[in-house]
Amino acid sequence: MTKKPAVSLVAVPGRRQTTLEIAQEIERRGFSGLYCPSFADGLSLCLALAMHTNEIRLGTSIANIYTRHVNDFAQTASWIHELSGGRFDFGVGVSHGPVHAQLGVEVGKPLNDMREFVQGLRAAPRTGELPPIVLATLRKRMISLASEVAEGIVWANGARSHMEESLAELTEEQRTSDDFFIGNMIPTCISDDKAAAAALMRKTLTGYAVLPNYNNYWIESGYEEEMGAIRIAARKGDNDKITSLMTDEWLADVTLFGSAQEVREGVEAWYASGVKTPILVPSSTEGGQMKALEELFAAFE
Repeated sequence: MTKKPAVSLVAVPGRRQTTLEIAQEIERRGFSGLYCPSFADGLSLCLALAMHTNEIRLGTSIANIYTRHVNDFAQTASWIHELSGGRFDFGVGVSHGPVHAQLGVEVGKPLNDMREFVQGLRAAPRTGELPPIVLATLRKRMISLASEVAEGIVWANGARSHMEESLAELTEEQRTSDDFFIGNMIPTCISDDKAAAAALMRKTLTGYAVLPNYNNYWIESGYEEEMGAIRIAARKGDNDKITSLMTDEWLADVTLFGSAQEVREGVEAWYASGVKTPILVPSSTEGGQMKALEELFAAFE
C-alpha cells in the first residue's frame, strides 16, 4: 500500500486524555489523517490534536453549520489552523433533519445556507488566516457548490461505484491537485468472521438508510430498488426489516468489512476511485472503539 488511510476519531467524556494518546499513536504509525465527526465536539478535539500532534493532517468531518454563529466558527477555525501549522481542514455540513429537530434550529435550503455560511466565514473579523474549507456532500449540486466556493469535499458513506460520476462535477485540476481535498468517511469492520462484520455494518447504516437525503443519494448512485424498499419499510414502521433489504452489493459499495487483506484491498480501490483521503470509521465485532483501533493497527502494520 502506497499510503495509509486517515482515521475517524471521537473523544467521549472520561476518555479524552486517552484519545489524545491514541491520536499520537495513529500519527506514529503513519496514518494520513485524523478526522473528527460533529458529535462529542469535534472542533474542540481538533484544537487539542493541534497541540498534541506534530505532522499528521487533521480536521472536522464535519462541523454542523447551525450550531454556532458563523463569526464564532471563523475565530475557532483560524485559531486551530494557526496552532496546527496549517494542518487543519475545516469540514462543514448541513447535517440532517432529525438533528435539526433535536437542536430546535430552523434551517433553509441546504445549498443556500451553505453558500451564505462560506461567505460569512470569509467575511468574518478574525485574527489570522482561515483553513481550507471542506463541504460535506452527497449529491451533485453540493459538489458543484464546493467546486465554486470551497477547497474540498467529503462524503460520509459514499458509494464507490458512483464516485467517477460524482467527481465529474469538479474541474480536472480539483480532481488531481493536492490542493483540493476529496475524502470519504467509510464504516469499517476488520474481522475474519465476514458475516458478523457485514451484520455490524448493516446495523451501523440503518439510521442513515432511512434519512431522505441519504436515501435519495443512494438512489442517484444506482440503488433505487433497495432504497425504495427501505423507504416503504420505514414508512410502515417495520424497522426490523430494514437490514434484510440492504443487499450485499450495496453494502460492499459503501463500507469496508472482512479480513485485514480485504479491507486493505478495499482502501486501494477507494484511492483508485478518485478519493484522495479515505477516512476509516472503525468498529469491531469484539468490542468498542479501542478494540476497533487495535484491529486497524494490526491490519495496517
